[in-house]
Amino acid sequence: MNGAHDMGGRMGFGPVQAEPHEPVFHARWEARFFALASLLDGGWTLDEDRHACENRPPAEYLKNSYYETWLKALEALARDRGIFDRTADAGTAMTAEAVLPAVQARGSYQREAGAAARFAVGDQVRVRNLHTAGHTRLPGYLRGAVGKVVSHHGAHVFPDSNAHGHGENPHHLYTVRFRSSDVFGLANADTIHADMWEPYLEAV
Repeated sequence: MNGAHDMGGRMGFGPVQAEPHEPVFHARWEARFFALASLLDGGWTLDEDRHACENRPPAEYLKNSYYETWLKALEALARDRGIFDRTADAGTAMTAEAVLPAVQARGSYQREAGAAARFAVGDQVRVRNLHTAGHTRLPGYLRGAVGKVVSHHGAHVFPDSNAHGHGENPHHLYTVRFRSSDVFGLANADTIHADMWEPYLEAV
């Protein structure tokens, strides 16, 4: 979706200020909320959670801190799933002992492909000019850009589908290299690497 969350390539926001020795949490409530979010098993996917984060009103999204956006997203998901209306023993929480292993667990979104890959390393591709109404992992600033496939990662869960309950719908995933001079018109030799699902791309 075209929202305030997709800020890549936009001007007027000033430089990114890196905070030396930045703490994991800037306030006690953030740590407590992270624990709550880890405990709550609402049955939604990572892609649904991401869409709930980006689906905030633009003024709210730009004003909120990182964990405030998380909080608003969790509130919306929990409300939609009726979690606030459940009884305490409805089985929506982990045990305290299960939290740390769950946070540290490494999952995989790689799946078996339903079709052969359309592109190979070395192919030139163009990013399709897609304006998806729902969730997408396609950066808006790369629409129409031409790049070269530098890696093929097999098939992975397609977030544009998974975020809306339409199934995992796996598609091939590629890393594509773009010249920043082509994308932003900058006179330098910098490159941009972006992971792109096959439906985002077309052959040149």
